[in-house]
Amino acid sequence: MSNFSPDPLSIRSVIFDIDGTLLDSVELHIEAWKRTFERFGKEVSSEAVRKQIGKGSDDMLPVFFSQEELAQFRAELEKYRGDLYKREYLPKVKAFPRVRELFERIKYDHKQIALGSTSKSQEINIYKEIARIDDLVDCVACSDEVEQSKPHRDICAVALDKLGDIPPDRIIAVGDTVYDVEAAGKLKVRSIGLLCGGGNREELQLAGVVATYKSPADLLDHYDLSVLGFAPPPADLLLPYLVAK
Repeated sequence: MSNFSPDPLSIRSVIFDIDGTLLDSVELHIEAWKRTFERFGKEVSSEAVRKQIGKGSDDMLPVFFSQEELAQFRAELEKYRGDLYKREYLPKVKAFPRVRELFERIKYDHKQIALGSTSKSQEINIYKEIARIDDLVDCVACSDEVEQSKPHRDICAVALDKLGDIPPDRIIAVGDTVYDVEAAGKLKVRSIGLLCGGGNREELQLAGVVATYKSPADLLDHYDLSVLGFAPPPADLLLPYLVAK
């Protein structure tokens, strides 16, 4: 049994988004959504779809379809899109380089790792195998467990509950869209933004990320100087400085 006791001021848990953060899947999702929309009578540009990637379908679909249309064929549309993605696009999904190494570094520091995704649990199990991280993940929060997905707080709230009694300021979320940042922020959890999913640095910064990195590999390369590796000095060392100020 380890005698390790984490610094109470350091980050103790990390919640990772999956698509566009750990896996190179955004373009595949965009293509699957475009084909689905065409099937149901809507021609939509890739850029229009890209702006909605990161949301759950509960918030995404009303951007493109009226309530009347969704009442008529929403269930059919979502089934068509899910079957299409699993059949033609899921086999093409690859993990970004060095995802497992990043997770191993985090676990070496005795930090917990959660996955928080708008995907369903069955897909997440496949994603964990693709990224080779199944043995490094402590818990998963997914769309199957919530009424509303990102940018609502629900998925992040489930992850926090599963992680245990940890203050929100000792948890960091890592995602590639402003919707990831918004969802975490509603629970006072700070975020790191990754650009590998096609996210915009300026938009992520405006959403409130503490830092941005190009990819999981870039975050790993700068780990020791990131919020993940940096622990603030104890309060008793800071107090004289603060009093002097």
